[in-house]
Amino acid sequence: GFPAESEESNSLLQRAVAVLQSSYLDSTSQDGFQYSQAILVENDLFLSELKAFARAKEAAGYSQEELQETFAFLLFDKEEEAKEVCETGLRVNSSSISTLGDPAKGVYISKYADCLHPRPWHHGKSGYIVICKLIKGKVRVIAENSTTTSTCPSPGYDCHVSNHGPTKSSPCQAFEQSQYYVYEVSGGSTAERPRQVCPYIFLA
Repeated sequence: GFPAESEESNSLLQRAVAVLQSSYLDSTSQDGFQYSQAILVENDLFLSELKAFARAKEAAGYSQEELQETFAFLLFDKEEEAKEVCETGLRVNSSSISTLGDPAKGVYISKYADCLHPRPWHHGKSGYIVICKLIKGKVRVIAENSTTTSTCPSPGYDCHVSNHGPTKSSPCQAFEQSQYYVYEVSGGSTAERPRQVCPYIFLA
């Protein structure tokens, strides 16, 4: 009945908030956010593809550290956009950033739960967060590229990160510098939806 459900969703909310709080860049964020509702996104296809990705990479000789599941975050203004990602997965061509790689060949996802937007979050604004499970695989640290030709995915790697730690000076820069650029290249072409990103919890 209902009481059990609400307890369950409360413990899920607590779990989600614990994940978020352990992933803040700025310690002052602890008091700045309120989350009202958490929904577990159980998509067997995505979970099995995440496992298949891990198995394939393990067979290719990846270390346990490279195969470790971590969390990453997406922020949406509209609930339907967030729910769509939960249903169809994070697909290429979904980002307006291009500093770490061509958005048509990979996806961008935030490393920090409080650094999800190029503009500072103003008081009273609401949004929807999707926590994803992520297997980073082989990570290549690259210089940010602000030219018009985007950096392509690197053969033999699965993820690009910026060689700059996020700066406190500008929210936009901090946002771009704390992104993972994740891609999956197989047989010379890039996957529409990299298997190593798996939507996990939806939060309002």
